[in-house]
Amino acid sequence: MAEKENKISRLVKIAKSLVGKPYKYGANTDEAPDFFDCSLFTQYVFKQVDVDIPRSTILQADEGAEVDLENIQPGDLIFLHGERGFYNKKFPAGVGHVVLYAGDGKAIHAASERIQENPEVAERGEVEEKDLNYVIKKYGPLIVVKRIIK
Repeated sequence: MAEKENKISRLVKIAKSLVGKPYKYGANTDEAPDFFDCSLFTQYVFKQVDVDIPRSTILQADEGAEVDLENIQPGDLIFLHGERGFYNKKFPAGVGHVVLYAGDGKAIHAASERIQENPEVAERGEVEEKDLNYVIKKYGPLIVVKRIIK
């Protein structure tokens, strides 16, 4: 139990240390920790505590054990529809954004806002820590909450 709590504590501490890092649409693993999109951010922080999760939000949503929002704990991942969800049979409502629950009602995520569609997608933003309820309202609806570290 202490090992799990230590791992989660390190995970949240690492996530908080990245607040302010710039958002980049479609950032790849070689660009971390200088740039993040939402799923690269979560993949990166979990990797720092020796937990491998997939690169994309829709595949990350398949990982771990499902938990109710009322039972959320630090280290849990919250999957939201976002502006444009990615769909599969398991998540027909779509998953387009992921945030890390940091505890005390706060979430850390790579936030963005689209400023251009064509000829190329352009977004701006950064890793931020915000009130979880604010994040769910802005990027929702809520699709699923997952506990990766058991």
